[in-house]
Amino acid sequence: MVKHIVMFKLQGSDETRREVALRFKAALDALPAQIDVLLSIEVALNENPAEDWDIVLTAIVPTMDDVATYAKHPAHLAAAAIIKDVKQARACVDYNCQ
Repeated sequence: MVKHIVMFKLQGSDETRREVALRFKAALDALPAQIDVLLSIEVALNENPAEDWDIVLTAIVPTMDDVATYAKHPAHLAAAAIIKDVKQARACVDYNCQ
């Protein structure tokens, strides 16, 4: 199993970032029903105003190849498009978790 952890930093007003983050979260939460290799996904919005990152997601897929399958899936690309205009930074770690 591979754990895929991604954090996003958004730009814009607090209100804009929150609105976009909520739409992005809803789209990501719907992905397990649409992408066969996606075993689970957890998406959360940062509640700590002292920190810089806005969104974190943890997804689990069977293999590293499945990370690429997930990333290229049309439903995932549609979700990613929600934040494309406000995404300031992205950080990612993928690791085997047996």
